[in-house]
Amino acid sequence: MDFLDPDLQAYAEAHTSPESDLLRKLNRETHLNVMKPRMLSGHLQGRVLAMISQMLRPQRILEIGTYTGYSALCLAEGLAEDGVLHTIDVNDELEDMVRSYIAQAGLEEKIQMHIGQAADVIPKLKETWDLVFIDADKKSNALYYEMVLDKVRPGGFILADNVLWSGKVVEKFRPKLDKDTEMVLDFNQLVYQDPRVENLLLPIRDGILVARKK
Repeated sequence: MDFLDPDLQAYAEAHTSPESDLLRKLNRETHLNVMKPRMLSGHLQGRVLAMISQMLRPQRILEIGTYTGYSALCLAEGLAEDGVLHTIDVNDELEDMVRSYIAQAGLEEKIQMHIGQAADVIPKLKETWDLVFIDADKKSNALYYEMVLDKVRPGGFILADNVLWSGKVVEKFRPKLDKDTEMVLDFNQLVYQDPRVENLLLPIRDGILVARKK
């Protein structure tokens, strides 16, 4: 996921507003106790998500893929006063940890957590979304995108993570074209060619795709 020279990465983080004490604690606990900690958004990407949310001041956010809750806490920073964030994850083993950090952040009334398959949960949420963050199983990116797009308000945004797939979207950075990489390439092309949105692919961490609904 690391494309920048480590010194440039460190410089960028050193000149970005720091994590809160709670986010730093969550970051550390995830790396110490949870499998695949590279899935955490982390400092720089977390500040990007928070900044986008703060610019939009959304009333309704949908996050697909909670993991340990770091990105949800970041996205919640920009919620409107009466805003709510719904976050979905299939892994109930991390639920207690996530709910603990939501409580420590004082966001029990702002963040609603759903455990289950996203494809089953999404249709049950009768909301119009201002902002959607897709960060779950990559094979389902296109499915989630199509499921939520009609529920995103005109001018609303969909973000998708890991769209550079550790650089393997570029031929010289992969030994061969595997099925997972092909699915990421197909998803990126789907959004790029979709006349319903304008899109921007940001080379931040493992790549964030930003799509604005027309």
